[in-house]
Order: sequence, then C-alpha cells, then structure tokens
Amino acid sequence: MPQVSPAEGRPEEPPDTATAVTANGPGDTGNGPHSGSGSHAPRGAAVSEPDARHRLTALQGLAALSLDAMASVAYGPESIVLVLAAAGGHGLGFTLPVTLAIAALLAVLVASYRQVIAAFPDGGGSYAVAKTHLGLRTALFAAASLVLDYVLNVAVSVTAGVAALTSAFPALHDDRVGICLAVLALITALNLRGIADSARAFLVPTAVFVGAVLTMIAVGLFRTAPAATVTADGHASVVADHATAVGALLLLKAFASGCSALTGVEAVANAVPSFRSPAVRRAQRTEVALGALLGVMLIGLSVLIGRFHLQPVEGVTVLAQLADASFGHNAAFYVVQFATMVLLALAANTSFGGLPVLMGLLARDNHLPHVFGLKADRQVHRHGVLALAAVAAALLVFSGGDVNTLVPLFALGVFVGFTLCQIGMVRHWRRARSPRWRGKALLNGVGALLTGVSAVVVTATKFTTGAWLIVLALPLLVLTFEAVHRAYARIGARLGLGRLPEPPRRARSLVVVPVSHLSRLTGEALNAAVSLGDEVVAVTVTHDTPEDRPATEALRRDWELWNPGVDLLELPSATRSLGRTVASYVSDLSARHPGSRITVLIPEAEPARLWQRLLQNQRGAVVAHAVRRDTDAVICRLRFRLTAPAHTW
Repeated sequence: MPQVSPAEGRPEEPPDTATAVTANGPGDTGNGPHSGSGSHAPRGAAVSEPDARHRLTALQGLAALSLDAMASVAYGPESIVLVLAAAGGHGLGFTLPVTLAIAALLAVLVASYRQVIAAFPDGGGSYAVAKTHLGLRTALFAAASLVLDYVLNVAVSVTAGVAALTSAFPALHDDRVGICLAVLALITALNLRGIADSARAFLVPTAVFVGAVLTMIAVGLFRTAPAATVTADGHASVVADHATAVGALLLLKAFASGCSALTGVEAVANAVPSFRSPAVRRAQRTEVALGALLGVMLIGLSVLIGRFHLQPVEGVTVLAQLADASFGHNAAFYVVQFATMVLLALAANTSFGGLPVLMGLLARDNHLPHVFGLKADRQVHRHGVLALAAVAAALLVFSGGDVNTLVPLFALGVFVGFTLCQIGMVRHWRRARSPRWRGKALLNGVGALLTGVSAVVVTATKFTTGAWLIVLALPLLVLTFEAVHRAYARIGARLGLGRLPEPPRRARSLVVVPVSHLSRLTGEALNAAVSLGDEVVAVTVTHDTPEDRPATEALRRDWELWNPGVDLLELPSATRSLGRTVASYVSDLSARHPGSRITVLIPEAEPARLWQRLLQNQRGAVVAHAVRRDTDAVICRLRFRLTAPAHTW
C-alpha cells in the first residue's frame, strides 16, 4: 500500500500542539534542518500575535517563573547554616565561601540556560536538548527528573508557606492540611485563567519580597551590630557545643543542602513559548534577571550572617533573625515575614508555568496522553495544570502538610536534568560549529561537571533521608513514558497511520432509532434518520408487566395514527435492560446484513439551562454505552435544543 509521511506516528493530532513558530516551522524542537546553527527568526523581529495578551513579558515572566528560585532564599542559606552548625561557631565561618560556590554554579547555569533558550526556543529545556543530542531514553530521564522536581516544588512551596503562617498563628496548626489544599486550589484557579493572568496576580508579592530582602541587606550592611535579637531570645541554639574539624565531607554536605536554592533556574527555558515575541529575547532577559537577583540575595544574606555572627536556633528561621538584626523588631520585620510567607506559598506557580508546557511536548512525542497537548484559548495547557494540582494535592495529604517530610526528596531530580542538559549542549555546539563555539562548549562542559558532581553529592547526602524514593521513581516514570509510547504505536499500527486508506465506497445504510414515546424529539430524530440512511427502523424496548402494558399499547396506537412511514419494532426485555437489549438487536442486525453500515441514532433533549440536566433520565447515555461496548455500529447522538420561554411581564 502507498506510504505517506506520518506525524511521528501519532494516532491522533491535538488541535493545537505547536507551542511556538520559529524559522523551522510550528512545533519544532530544535532538531530541524537549522538545529544547531541557531538560525531562527530574527530576534529583534516582533511577530504579530493575536493572543499576545495571554503571553508573558519579561517582567511578568520573572513573577510567573521565578517564584520558586526567589523563595529559596528563605531556606537556602538556612540549609547551609544548619549543616555547618555541626562544626560549631568555627563551621559557621564557612557560610560565605559555600554560598559563593553556589553562586558561581548559579552563574554557570544562567549562562548555560541562556544558550538553551536560543537553541531550543520551543521550550522543553533539558528534555528538548537531550532528545536532540543524547537519545530518547536519556531525554526521558531528563523529562522524568523535571516532572518529579516540579511536582515536589508545588508540595514543598505550599507546605513551607503554610508553615510560616501556622508559626505566626499556632492555633491554625491542626488545620494545616486544609489550608494547604485551599492555597493549592487558589493557585490552580489562577493558572487555569492563563499564565499571564497568574503573573499579573503574583507581580506585587514578588516585588514586595525582593524589595524587602534587598532593603534588609542594604540596611544590615551599614550596621555594626544587630538592631534587635528579640526573635532568637529564649530559643535553644542548634550550634554544636564542641567545635569539630570542618572537613571536606561537611562542606560538601552544606553545599548540597544549599543547592536547593538553585531549583527553578531551568523553569524559564522550559516555558519559552509562553513569552511574547520576540520570545527568545524576553526569556533570556528573564533568565539573567532571575540569576542576578537570586545571586545578590544569596550572597548578601550570607554576608549578613557572618557580620552579625548569627547562630541558628530552634523554632526561628535564619531569615527572621536577619530581619530582626537589620530592621529591629518593628513593622519592617513583619513585612519581611509576611512577604516571605506569601512568596513561599506562591512559589508553586513556577511549576504551573513550566510543567504543563513540558507535558505538552511529551504528549506531542507520544510519551503522555495526547490530551496534555491541548491548549485552551488563553494558551493554557489545562489538563496539565489539573494533573499537576491533583498529584500535588495527594502529596500534601500524604505528608500531612509537613514540609520536613518532603524536603529530603527535593532538589535531586533537577540536578539530573541540569547535568543532562549541559552534556547535550556540549554536543550541540560541537555539531553546530557556530562562531565562538569552543567557548560555549567549554562553558557547558564546566557546567556539566559541576552539576554532575552536585547531583552525586546531593544523592549521597540525602539518600537515607528519602532521596532513595526519587532514585526509584525516576526509572519507573521513564518506563511509564515508554509504555504510553508503545501503546500509541500499537494504536497507530491498527489505524494504518502512514498508509493511504482504500478509496471510499458506498455501503447500504441502516439507521436504528430507539424511541420511548412520541414527541417533537421523535419527529426530529426520524427526519435525520431518513436523511442519513437507506433504511430506517424505530425500536422500543417493552416489558410484559401490568404496569408497563398501558404505555406500550399507547405508543403502538399513537404510532399507527401518526404513520411516519417508518416501522416501529418492539424489543421485549424480561430483565428491564434498556441498553443491552438495543445492543443485542444491533448485533443480530449486523449478522443478517454483513455488508451494511449500521448507525444507531439516539435522540436527546438539550436543556436550556445547565441545572435542568439533573432532570434528564440518561437513557441516551445508557444506550450509547451498551452499543459502543458490544457492537461496531456508528453512534450518532442527536441533540434537540430546548429554548427558554420568553418572560412575560
């Protein structure tokens, strides 16, 4: 049979799977003829976009996609300090060097992901890079690592934000699971309206938090001593009583803990199609702004920790102590605490901006159900948003709203994605041989080495505290992706995708119309049936019981009076089964007329108002389900719209 070129062997094509339009055409993921050379549409050229208001500007992208990274300043420095506290006060002196090492890694990642954005403008980040340059199996591991990290980010962010709330209002502690679910529902609802709308909603909290932290750093640098220590007074210190040697293992553990501040750096590269044109330039600006702000805040907070000789204490966050030391225990202190609480809770929005786009690419490649590739009119991958919310809600319930249960699982997956992305980009530049490709490849090579070491360190230091679950979940998720792909391949083979079908041929058409009474709906159904088929038969299911006989006789009498020119066939049923009886008749009809096309036309009334659907008896749905399950007949559901009566005054 003649062959045609299938679109990736897809058994069905979502209406809108293309996430962007580049020089290579819609839906290109960087593996087209121009991949590797970066020859996309001119970066300065703005393309007319009718849906531009539903896409992100650079500033909105910073609010929508950087909340995860921004919020990490609330727990990144604290994670470093808590580890170094095991070596006493001497160990705390290494806070700044460890933070500088993390900031250096951050700079490498930001520079690298700027290159990823330019080379792969259709989004997907690590998955798109690995798919093009490292093979499908490796790409699926990169995608699985990002999926796990995004889901955990939602759960960790929401629980951390609610934990800050319950710390301020202890009476709410027992209700934290319900509060977590309420916050998750709010974020989900905002994202269902579109990523641009959620960005506008989160712009003010992001600006308040960043402004408060930068102001706190600036004020603190001009102080020679803490303005106040009220928050830490009366709380037990967690610093070891007897100083121990600060060995390489302790420093590596502190580095691994502080690397949680780097989660979210990849989100901009994953969601490039969500930006307005020129999308690449806007996304790159957002990535650089994110890296600069995050780096300044991390280093500034670490400098203040050393300047005020801060020691971690039980029950009080490091950020709260720094706010107390810089501002004093006044209104500014509470602004920082409230802004931190809000931003931690809203940091989940980063996942809602990046993961649905990634799931759309996986669906386009047949590794997830195609429904995840569909986009609503506001450029929303609605099914991806809802799936992310559902899994995150399950994690919140499982953890009981306790952030400490989830944190050990966090940040491991993202470093796997980081490393694979960097290695893929090295191969990208070696193939492209574009100007200054050696310097770009060297940058990505250094990044791959650093993130690879970080991945090993994070895994080793967190393995026994829960990271083993991620190590187990990664291959299981990859196996799931591959199973979905095989299922689509089997469906495609059965449908004959890639092959020209036989020429259409006309077959004798039989139309079966189930009826239960006479009405305008019955008349419309027969009108449609005689227009569709060569032969039409109306069927009604009868029950030989005293209470049913009057209705059957009335229908028989009325049908004879009406005389529509269509026979009414009575199908007796002893079990009062409606759908199964009709399906059995259709099966017998198919056996008697093997060359005919049989259609079951089911008439249904469409209520004028939504609440009136509760009044329907669902007979049509019952018949349709039985016929679909037991026969190969075509099912046609005729909707007769009921118009609302005009109001009289």
